[in-house]
Amino acid sequence: MKPYSKYFDKIKVRPDRQAEANVHAPVCQWDGCNEAGTHRAPVGRMREGEYFRFCFDHVREYNKGFNYFSGVADSDIARFQKEALTGHRPTWKMGANGHSTSSPNMAQKRSGNAGYYNRMRDPFNVFNDARDAPKPRERKLKMLEAKALETLGLGAKATGADIKARYKELVKRHHPDANGGDRGSEDRFRDVLQAYRVLKQAGLC
Repeated sequence: MKPYSKYFDKIKVRPDRQAEANVHAPVCQWDGCNEAGTHRAPVGRMREGEYFRFCFDHVREYNKGFNYFSGVADSDIARFQKEALTGHRPTWKMGANGHSTSSPNMAQKRSGNAGYYNRMRDPFNVFNDARDAPKPRERKLKMLEAKALETLGLGAKATGADIKARYKELVKRHHPDANGGDRGSEDRFRDVLQAYRVLKQAGLC
């Protein structure tokens, strides 16, 4: 056989992925161990999302003695198990207890990757108390709407009833029949009509 045969160029050796992982892995965090820390182990309660790095033998030994609820009272463990059935979300009976508050949520104390429970968006306020609902944003008036309210002598927070009442008052005061044909009052009457028309088209009254 020739020393440089074409068949030798086609031989492929499968790379050892485990060996590559051992090279790039950190050192095992077990005291006195210098092996590669290729396996993760959870740190413990209140530190979700954080992990130790151990070798295979030591991660197996660590997991044997790991207890997530170590140091927690039995009553708290029972409450956690009960709340886990509903994903630690408050629940009420249908049509009752609309304003009741839920028990303390253990997800508020979570960190790391599990902290998303504390950052869940609730735009429709399904899981929060109705008294904690965000206040609706005030409508930002356009320039013509603000000018029309100023013409009627009203502020930005005026309601539709306030606008109608003010409009009727100004119409009675500045109508030409009530002022003997005063030109100044007639101009004011025209401005009031125009302002009311702008507010009505904007849906404010």
